Amino acid sequence: MLSYQHAYHAGNLADVHKHALLAAALDYLTRKDKPLSYIETHAGRGLYDLGSAEARKTGEAAQGIALAEPWFGAEHPYARALGAVRAAHGPDAYPGSPLIAQALLRETDSLHLAELHPQEAAALRQNAGRERNTRVHQQDGFELAASLCPPEPRRGLMLIDPSWELKDDYVRVPRVVAGLVRKWNVGVIMIWYPILTDPQHEDMIGRISESQPEALIHEVAFPPAREGHRMIGSGMAILNPPWGLGDTARALTAQFGAL
Repeated sequence: MLSYQHAYHAGNLADVHKHALLAAALDYLTRKDKPLSYIETHAGRGLYDLGSAEARKTGEAAQGIALAEPWFGAEHPYARALGAVRAAHGPDAYPGSPLIAQALLRETDSLHLAELHPQEAAALRQNAGRERNTRVHQQDGFELAASLCPPEPRRGLMLIDPSWELKDDYVRVPRVVAGLVRKWNVGVIMIWYPILTDPQHEDMIGRISESQPEALIHEVAFPPAREGHRMIGSGMAILNPPWGLGDTARALTAQFGAL
């Protein structure tokens, strides 16, 4: 079982990058009065406490959302999702991707959230599984994605966000994505990946870009959270990016560049 625990990292600058793009994409998709599917392959527990001992130990949220929140006006979908989650769970609450999706999607939309770790899956059911349009699956997220595609409704978005603790993920993700595209060529597929001092992502992104030349590849750099920390940036590869998402990405480039 993998050891990664996102409670130590929730609300960091990588989350800001990932969640701002995710929120903008979902906001665009919901402008049409047609239901959609949301699939997440590695959902985690869905809700985090930035006042917890874990969050305070690393200080990553203090260097992340605490500094970056002024970038987003009240009407930005990321800000709306943050506000909805805080209103429901308190001022120190921070939403993982599942609760951002729930905050922005509608009752007619379908959410499928995969989490393999038993304790994280149990917490995810508690935090996100009570909504009638949401199903929590305790299983391998890549297997769930393959079994659901093409989903019903066919319109929709998938977020692929593994822990990247296994080096095999960098080989597996392009292979998984290629299979998903063959079955679901209209789906928006978003892949988050870390940018480390050892740039393990480069070959993976090269393979995705070669097979999907229209994909939006967006990367931002930021200082390491502490001395010796290996993550120095955040990347998103987005297949079938919604209209206007490039503008959101360019704004984020400028904002991260000013750090």
